[in-house]
Amino acid sequence: MNAEHVPHLTATYPGRKASGRRWLRWLPLFVILLICCLPFIFPFLWMVSGAFKTAAELFASPPNLLPDQLRWNNFVEAFEYQPFARHYFNSLYIAVLVTLGTLIVASMSGYAFARIRFPLRSVLFIGLLSALMMPVEVTIIPNFYFMTQLNLINTHLPLIILPIFGPNSIAAMFLIRQFFLAFPRELEEAAMIDGLTRWGIFWRIALPIARPVLAAVTITTFLYSWNAFLEPLVFVDDLQLFTLSLSLRNFRDTYGVPLWNLQLAATTLSIIPILIVYLIAQRQVINSFASSGIKG
Repeated sequence: MNAEHVPHLTATYPGRKASGRRWLRWLPLFVILLICCLPFIFPFLWMVSGAFKTAAELFASPPNLLPDQLRWNNFVEAFEYQPFARHYFNSLYIAVLVTLGTLIVASMSGYAFARIRFPLRSVLFIGLLSALMMPVEVTIIPNFYFMTQLNLINTHLPLIILPIFGPNSIAAMFLIRQFFLAFPRELEEAAMIDGLTRWGIFWRIALPIARPVLAAVTITTFLYSWNAFLEPLVFVDDLQLFTLSLSLRNFRDTYGVPLWNLQLAATTLSIIPILIVYLIAQRQVINSFASSGIKG
């Protein structure tokens, strides 16, 4: 190609040159962000890599990120060492029930506090928010005695009931209330003129609009229940009723020394549901936090 044709190409396709300059302008930022992400990504990579190593490889010197050979048998031994599949199922169905229950309670209460005027509404709302200031360690003993009186110790019911009506549910209610404060009152009035009751407005109009904030509540609630450790430790004593948080600490030999390769394999398996839930609803989470601060 002749030299005189080069300016012609540049004039014909000016976007190419501009795009290249834009990429060079953002390249240092991308490098900085990548470096900042390494401290967060490296532990995850080490966990996944360690799940395929032997115990000797984990403590080899110098350490090596990649295993010499992929040891898939670690995952098999994790299920053979203890009833890990049962523990996995326990955590999964408890987290699902807690998430569904929290969505029901928090959505109805959040809508009521945002859109319905009733006596002592502000007092009740402030009283509920004050419960968020109380750590779970403070209420765990009264809740234990309460569950003992109901003969619910060593069952999964305390792990389901208490979170649905606990501080995590109150935080979800607050987030949903903030979302419904931006709900157009004209839309409610038009729905009432069309004959919809308050329940009809909530079910047919408010809930479909609130899908972003409900997705955020789904992720945070599922994550809270999935990672709960103190409550299962206090309320559950039977090995068959253990959740994953209790199961992961049980990978020990007869001398009490942790079996790190099996523990890392089990931990790698335990993060799969969380990743699936988050990847499905991550866009809704961003939208919900952006809109939760908007008030009508």
